[in-house]
Amino acid sequence: MKNDKRPSWHEYFMGITDLVAGRATCTRRKVGAILVKEKRILCSGYNGAPAKVPHCRETGCLREKLNVPSGEKHELCRGVHAEQNAIIQAAFHGIPLQGSVLYCTNQPCSICAKMIINAGIKKVYFKDGYDDTLTLEMFDQAGVEMIRLEEPEG
Repeated sequence: MKNDKRPSWHEYFMGITDLVAGRATCTRRKVGAILVKEKRILCSGYNGAPAKVPHCRETGCLREKLNVPSGEKHELCRGVHAEQNAIIQAAFHGIPLQGSVLYCTNQPCSICAKMIINAGIKKVYFKDGYDDTLTLEMFDQAGVEMIRLEEPEG
């Protein structure tokens, strides 16, 4: 007998973020993000170097070379974060994000949080944590809801 259980919307969208993360070219962490509105995917993004710039898999990780700990000095990286790439793709293609929802494999950093707030994204769903308390503080002040989704029991 066939298993006819459909995934919930959260399971569906988080599953897609995992697929998107598979395209990431970062050597330290693979992150995927999708922007959703009214249960429709607007665009996606994964972390990696900008278009036409060599990927870290080719050049090596600048952060590793400089021994930069996770969560610090984000500017010392060739990569664009998954959330940033999703927002940039929306802008590039003229897709409005006001009132949309972000699904992401990881909790956004504070730099991405600022972009999420100013893009008008109202909720962020994520799976894995990230140690950045400034994100929590800014989201709280801006009224952006952040919800950690647990892995479904299987």
